[in-house]
Amino acid sequence: MTDLCWASMADLARMIATKAVSPVEAVRAHLDRITALDASLRSFITVCADEALSAARRAEAELVAGRPAPALHGVPIGLKDLFNTAGVRTTGGSKILADFVPREDATVVARLRMAGAIVLGKLNMHEFAYGPEGLNAHYGQARNPWDAAQVRIPGGSSSGSGVAVAAGLVPGALGSDTGGSIRIPAALCGITGLKPTYGRVSRAGVLPLAWSMDHVGPMARTAADCALLLRCLAGPDPLDTSASVLPVPDYVGALTGEIKGLRVGLLRKFFLDGAAPEVRQAVERAAKALEKLGASLDEVDLESMTHVAPASFAIVASEALAYHAEWMRTRAADYQPDVRERLRMGAFITGMHYVRAQQIRALVRAEVDGALARRDVLLAPTTPIVATVLGQTEATLGDGTTDVRSALIRLTRPFNFSGHPACSVPCGFSAAGLPIGMQFVGRPFDEATVLRSADAYQRATDWHARRPVLA
Repeated sequence: MTDLCWASMADLARMIATKAVSPVEAVRAHLDRITALDASLRSFITVCADEALSAARRAEAELVAGRPAPALHGVPIGLKDLFNTAGVRTTGGSKILADFVPREDATVVARLRMAGAIVLGKLNMHEFAYGPEGLNAHYGQARNPWDAAQVRIPGGSSSGSGVAVAAGLVPGALGSDTGGSIRIPAALCGITGLKPTYGRVSRAGVLPLAWSMDHVGPMARTAADCALLLRCLAGPDPLDTSASVLPVPDYVGALTGEIKGLRVGLLRKFFLDGAAPEVRQAVERAAKALEKLGASLDEVDLESMTHVAPASFAIVASEALAYHAEWMRTRAADYQPDVRERLRMGAFITGMHYVRAQQIRALVRAEVDGALARRDVLLAPTTPIVATVLGQTEATLGDGTTDVRSALIRLTRPFNFSGHPACSVPCGFSAAGLPIGMQFVGRPFDEATVLRSADAYQRATDWHARRPVLA
């Protein structure tokens, strides 16, 4: 049964549809693994064991009755605990919402259920999605499964999603990404994570951090599974006016394995040059591997990147405080300290700061669009460092010492700021055996090319197939 916990979502769906495996077997195998391992990993806030087994029995009965199986029929999945789930608490990783039980599912949760997926539970996260380390003072720190001593951060804010997928507790999960919160834990935990284009996936029923930079996306062990999930999630939604009405492509069908002639722009300045040596070397080796597969490679410098950090902060801090203003007035003591202090800083952002930040945003978006006008994808490290030890506050990079939090979001935040799709995939390991991730960045609403590139790389390498020490 343990082997079922390492099967891909696509393989599980196929085995269930052909009755080689029952939905009950698949769900029970994952629940047993959660019971065995999650007391130390702390990837879940709420496990929905009884509900999941009941859903699995219904899914099995539908198969026995001969009903057609939708794309994810009987396949287990986990949800970051900021997606509304009818009848199941949605805490946002907070004390403030510890007893909040929504009446309705978020749109993406409803779409997953329509596709046949079975929710195993709600996953841990940095409180209110406001932190890249994945820390949580209320529900315990999720632990990176690649560290046998379990003393390293998993990355955040979708920490539980990264840990649960990497450790085989779920085959796939949903995360959200405002400054890198899907891609950072994907990189640090050695899995695949996709931040779609802003507006590609509905955010209705999702607790916000910053409305103009929040993205919802899939996390899994392969790009192929992310493609499968995105096909179920994407599309217009009358409950979210920012959701795009553009047609949803066949993301799975786009995975041809062929990237001959693909034009790849390797981001050197700010990205590679600002990464730790072993991260830089791993990404450069991956770029050469793409060339061997037939891609053409050149180097790209994005000059506006140095302006992203202050401008992004102005937008996120002010939008986050706007959402949290009442609780900050009445329940400030109930926030964990780092989140509370970050929210307080939003009060110092003026209207002029916010407008200037949006002007810079337009310039950054135009520069990324210009680079992609001559290339199909851009390539860069996901994070400039590997997973740090819990409590570590500083990291050393090529340009000196920096705080861990700034380092983690440095290379992911630009594409939340610009809204372009980006997919993180594993591309190597550090000398200490910790995963290294790189990200493919594409044109707006061209997730198909991003996923095709990532999938082709994964067909040619095995970084994504390696299992953590804990396993």
